[in-house]
Order: sequence, then structure tokens, then C-alpha cells
Amino acid sequence: MSLSEIIQSRIATEGPMSVAEYMTLCLHHPEHGYYSTRDPLGQAGDFITAPEISQMFGELIGLALAQAWADQGAPASAALVELGPGRGTLMADALRATARVPGFHDAIRVTLVEASPALRAAQEETLAAHAPVWVDSVDALPEDRPLFVIANEFFDALPVRQFLRDGAGWRERVIGLSDGALTFGLADRAPRPDLSHRLEDTSDGDLVEVSHASQGVAEVLGDRIAAQGGAALIVDYGSEASLGNTFQALRAHEKVSPLDGPGTADLTAHVDFGALCRAAAPAHASPVTTQGVFLETLGITARAQALATRLSSDALETHISAHRRLTHPDEMGSLFKVMGLVPEGAALPPGLVT
Repeated sequence: MSLSEIIQSRIATEGPMSVAEYMTLCLHHPEHGYYSTRDPLGQAGDFITAPEISQMFGELIGLALAQAWADQGAPASAALVELGPGRGTLMADALRATARVPGFHDAIRVTLVEASPALRAAQEETLAAHAPVWVDSVDALPEDRPLFVIANEFFDALPVRQFLRDGAGWRERVIGLSDGALTFGLADRAPRPDLSHRLEDTSDGDLVEVSHASQGVAEVLGDRIAAQGGAALIVDYGSEASLGNTFQALRAHEKVSPLDGPGTADLTAHVDFGALCRAAAPAHASPVTTQGVFLETLGITARAQALATRLSSDALETHISAHRRLTHPDEMGSLFKVMGLVPEGAALPPGLVT
């Protein structure tokens, strides 16, 4: 039975499902889920992330967290954590860049939060020299040491529910069946106490997205960092408050309908950074900055110029294009945002505004 048939059977039996339930099945069904069955990255996959574009991204992220480690007294035992580490490219670049930071590699244990068997295999190959350990969720992260966390394009893949404002209440956007095909619909109007604060900045007909899974992860990270020390860098596309339908699907680098071929496309939604900030208390969250400003503040242009001296011809053009793609406002520079988490009173990682 295909995943589409499984979903249709469940809807026929139990009624329409939330967008969050649909996302979870499409991405993580043990037999047919998108992340359970493939390596989605790169030109041969469905999308490309910043670490795959240029080594500079991971290098600067790694150095920023190494500086945060030093600013917190260079603890002798710490975890360098990545949530959803893809093929391990970002972590490999971060470790290479920080190899000469005195004491850093001796102090850290590389810890990867990854659910995909296919991607775990790729990470093991990439990072074998660093003896990483894997955990299934943030709840399983070490509790006896500071956590220095990278979350690049992790939160956008966590499931969201969608709610359409109707007066002082809300109607959930759900997925049902029409003439044997999956289709979007709306549940009955109901109060949503957890969305009462959104009545101040929305109007009738506005749609907002809520990711309880994202808020749960941010809550764990915030509690752990506040109690144990450490820092987190969260990099993703999104805004400071969810507004509008951002639920989308990518297949072979092209946008497709999220309801087309369940389990065969990457499903994401924009990140609500304001919700993450609130959930991460009692940790201190930095103001959100754009990826372009963050990377430029960390010195990406100087790094790009240094690397360019070794390149020529097509390799040089590719390098210049990668720098632009990561930083220019018309590309990833403004679409992607960065937020940091640290214990109250601790210095933020470099690159972030106070």
C-alpha cells in the first residue's frame, strides 16, 4: 500500500487530518517517509542547503560557537551538537575551522540529532574521524555539560498546524478527501486560547501557522542552555511572527503541490522566530538578524577573498556565486534569519546583535 493510500484510508476512517499530522506521515513514515527512504540533498536530490553551497558557512558557524565556548570560560567538557545535520557537511567544515582553537576539540563531544537512517549513514562516513554520537531527539542530549548547538534548516521541517481567523475564533485548515483525491478544507470554528495574542495583529481571513513540535524543541534547548550553559545558533527561513500560508513542497528543486505524491517531496513551512523565542525562556534569545548581516559581521567577505586567491576560471565563478547566494538580500541573505540562545547574562555568539 502506498503512502497516499495509507493517508486516504486513515482519512476515510477517522476524518480529515491536520497539516501537522500529514507532514509527520509524509516525512517520517517508517516505510514510505521522505526522510526515512532517501538522501534529499544536493543537485541529485530535492534541495540544497547553505553548507552544500560553500564551506564558508560551516566554518563561520563553527568559529562563532567556539568563541561562545571561550566566552563561557572554555569548559573542559562540552557537547557540540547539530540538529538535523544532513550529510555532516556543516559539522565537518565547523570542525576543520576550529581545529586550531586551543582546547576546543579536546573539550567537545560531537553529538548529532538525526532520525533518518539514510542520513545517519552519510554522517558516519563524513565524520568518522571525530567519533560522533547520535541521539534521536533533543530530549536525549547530555544533561551533564554545556551544549553548543547548530540548527540550520531544522525547524522549517517540523510539522505545523494552520488556523484561519474567523472573528474571535479560528478554523483549522485540514486535509480531507474529495472525489477520491486529497484536498484542503476547514474545520468548524473554535476558540484557540493559545492564539489569543494573535487577535491583536491579525484580521478576519488571515492564516497563521503554529508548530508545537518546534516550540517543544525550543523549550528543551532553552531549559538546558539556561541550566547547563552553552549556546545555540538557529538559522532558517521565516519571520518574527507567522502570517500567511507558507506550507510548501519541493521535488527536484521545483515547487509542487504538498498534496502531490505524499512521501516523495520535501515539506516545509516558515519558522515563527517569535514563538521560538518565547518557548526558549529562561534562556536569553538574541534579536533576529538576517543571514547576510550575520555572515558579513563574521567576516565572510574576507574569507571569500582569501579562498579566491587559490581559484581560477569556473571554480572562481562558482565561488563568487556561492558568496552572493549566501549573503545577498535578493538570495538567501534576507530570506534566512539567525537567532541565538545563551544563558541569561552570557555573551551572545559573534555575528548577532544584542
